Amino acid sequence: MDEQVMNDELPVDLSKPSLLLLATEGGRAITELGLSVPFRNLYKPKLYQSDGHPVLVLPGFMASKPSTTVLRKFIEKLGFNVYDWGLGRNFAKVEYLDALTHTLEHLYLKYNKRVSLVGWSLGGVFARQLAKRRPHLVRQVITLGSPFRGLTKPSNAIWLYSIVSGGKSVSQVDPDFLMSLEHPADVPTTAIYTKEDGVVSWRYCMEEQETNIHQNIRVRGSHIGLGHNPSVLHVIADRLQYNQDNWSRFQPKNVIRKRLFYPSG
Repeated sequence: MDEQVMNDELPVDLSKPSLLLLATEGGRAITELGLSVPFRNLYKPKLYQSDGHPVLVLPGFMASKPSTTVLRKFIEKLGFNVYDWGLGRNFAKVEYLDALTHTLEHLYLKYNKRVSLVGWSLGGVFARQLAKRRPHLVRQVITLGSPFRGLTKPSNAIWLYSIVSGGKSVSQVDPDFLMSLEHPADVPTTAIYTKEDGVVSWRYCMEEQETNIHQNIRVRGSHIGLGHNPSVLHVIADRLQYNQDNWSRFQPKNVIRKRLFYPSG
């Protein structure tokens, strides 16, 4: 394994996002959706070499199949065989992992190719855990604003979990499950996050330590717009077409693009 790439020390302020960021989530997400239309229409799939491998997309907390429509259609346009997770609305149940394991095994056998997992928010948490269960079946994991390093920490979504779970606290989730969340699977993993996230703290959505197969990528945008944010779609397209036997880190094509769409830190 190549020498590890170390992050700067993570900030100690891990408080939940401000109410201002939360209040502007909807408007920003709509703007991002509008910006994604010309991007998706003008994007040239032929620039990428698709091998048609299966891609499993997992929605965020309290979201379901319709929420990932734009994302799935974009991936399909690139020439991949894309699938919804098939479990309806995401109510944050640890038991989902058993059904997801079955789905993963089915897709692998159907295509005889390892599966890429793309998870949005809580969906990304499940994607990481699924990859740990069956790493030999997983090509890579891509998470979008997934708080895998702080699922029980303050956020602007914990109150909603308490309501849908009948008053339970996130801390009451299986402790073994919670303890294992921070550690990535031994497969190529890309953690996409935004400092403008109004739902969860961006600091919990990134690897504490990057390696030669685990990368953090910062974008500009909202939490609920990550699934159609043009910068995110570009990263996903780039990651899905990589040579699975020679994975390399995502690198913007030029300095201007990096500063505008993929800032450091």
